[in-house]
Amino acid sequence: MKIWQTGLMTQACEIAVVGAGPVGGTLALALAARGRKVLLVDKADLRPMEHPDFDGRAYAIAHGCQPLLQEAGLWERLPFAPCPILDIDVTDGKPGRAPSPLKLHFDHKAVGDDPFGWIIEARSIRVALNQALAESDVIVRAPAEARISRHAETATVQVGEERFEVKLVVAAEGRQSPLRNQAGIGVTRLPYRQTAVIFAIAHEEPHHNVALEHFLPGGPFAVLPMTGTPEHPNLSAIVFTESDTNAKLLYGMDDTALLRQVQARLGKRLGRLELAGRRWLYPLYAMYAARYYDTRLALAGDAAHGVHPIAGQGLNLGLRDAAALLDLAASATDPGAEAVLRAYQAHQRPVNMAMLMGMDTLDRLFSTNFPPVRLARDLGLAAVEHMPRLKQRFMLAAMGR
Repeated sequence: MKIWQTGLMTQACEIAVVGAGPVGGTLALALAARGRKVLLVDKADLRPMEHPDFDGRAYAIAHGCQPLLQEAGLWERLPFAPCPILDIDVTDGKPGRAPSPLKLHFDHKAVGDDPFGWIIEARSIRVALNQALAESDVIVRAPAEARISRHAETATVQVGEERFEVKLVVAAEGRQSPLRNQAGIGVTRLPYRQTAVIFAIAHEEPHHNVALEHFLPGGPFAVLPMTGTPEHPNLSAIVFTESDTNAKLLYGMDDTALLRQVQARLGKRLGRLELAGRRWLYPLYAMYAARYYDTRLALAGDAAHGVHPIAGQGLNLGLRDAAALLDLAASATDPGAEAVLRAYQAHQRPVNMAMLMGMDTLDRLFSTNFPPVRLARDLGLAAVEHMPRLKQRFMLAAMGR
């Protein structure tokens, strides 16, 4: 249906998603797959994001989030094969020293045949999103600015000379969400005074699909298994968390010096190392919105929350938001009704807050060199290692189940 109004063509649509990143793009595609008429708007031009070269960035996708990517038509379109995570090692130590013998080892076979999740190149998801959007019924406007007015019964989205009347607007624009700010939704930030240096390494020995979370006084040091390339058959992503000052020093080091720092933390675990791709610098802080909705508006992904990357759960929380909105909005006569939005918040906010506080506690517990605390946490790791039922609960949580 099209209505002419004050010189502008008004198109009836059902849901507008603002932000075409992995969360917003996936939600738009999944809603369209369920028969909803969806508008997707992003300020950026999506095509230039498809950089053809390997750049070292990757996402950890929990097993429980894979069905959503499948429903959105993304999984089969990933141009670079996801790397399954079969085992996870959790260790504690100091740079230049062997990890404490008191550690945790999670084996996926303890909870079934499925992997804990997958490591997927960031460029792979972007390519899949662009291809799926081009072949879908989603109305895509990018690069474009959306001017939005929300009212009790409907919301209006103006993009250039086009006007769309929708029942629900989803803000998926990231941590600085303009729509959240316009709605007057407050945000609490938890500073870490830490920065993550992200890059990839090629290594001599295979990773055997094992992810490592090595806790150090400066912050966690994560090694995530990646699918190899013809140039580098053995690849892993590194998330190197340090104090803001030390992270900037690491980022500015030459390749040889940076690899020495990696080797000091990794030891001989993967043999000879070399850098692959470029480096990325991400200042870290946690944040959470006071509420997840306003009139005809829902927050999703980083617009609603942000967690420490200590367990790679940031994108997974956003995808779970998308899955919850999909189930509620796709079946509702009015997807933007207050009852629907209230149910969305009641379902997602407690889970997300629990994850945020859990990751915050872990980082603060392990990012210290105080001997009594070090001893207590090592004993705690060892205790969990010998408690099968508790280990199983941790493993199922890591899988998103």
